[in-house]
Amino acid sequence: MQKLSKKSLLVVISGPSGVGKDVIIEEMINQNPSDYHFTITATTRKSRVNELDGVNHYFLSVKEFTLMIDNDELLEWAKVYGNYYGVPKKQVTNALRDGNHVIIRVDVQGAKRIKTVMPEALLIFIHPPNLDILKNHLIRRGVNSDKDISIRLAEAKKEIPQSKTFDYSIINEENKLNETVEKIYKIISTKSQN
Repeated sequence: MQKLSKKSLLVVISGPSGVGKDVIIEEMINQNPSDYHFTITATTRKSRVNELDGVNHYFLSVKEFTLMIDNDELLEWAKVYGNYYGVPKKQVTNALRDGNHVIIRVDVQGAKRIKTVMPEALLIFIHPPNLDILKNHLIRRGVNSDKDISIRLAEAKKEIPQSKTFDYSIINEENKLNETVEKIYKIISTKSQN
């Protein structure tokens, strides 16, 4: 992969629960671009199978998380589906200072909060091809109850129209992960040249 950073960007990847944000980020990391920093978010939720502390998230107690809030260590934070999530500030500021593009994966509300504190952030909304596919992703994940899935789908119906406030929207088509990742890289490459 070519060196992209003419200008470091703060890139926020967002979209409804189950749309594939984690898989997209994992693929981007696997492609190992040298001038990208992928933030690791802090959360109070329990880790899922195959998730590692300090790799997928920082898994914290509520007490540890609220201490980070009190010490103003988070760029943004929220309570989502009963758990706290937040983006540690230091990772972002250090990576931007070092000339890297910073990639943050957050929910739709988190993306809006980041845009408020960092207006230069580039927001990319990931759409599901349709709600049936989104529902299937949530079911296949195997960690959500039927009630949970219904809540997440209802929230997705509210979040999808908000994509109009984002800088870019991409449909994460089934079995076309590489194409989705390539579209993200192309947006970043174009914007970093401007």
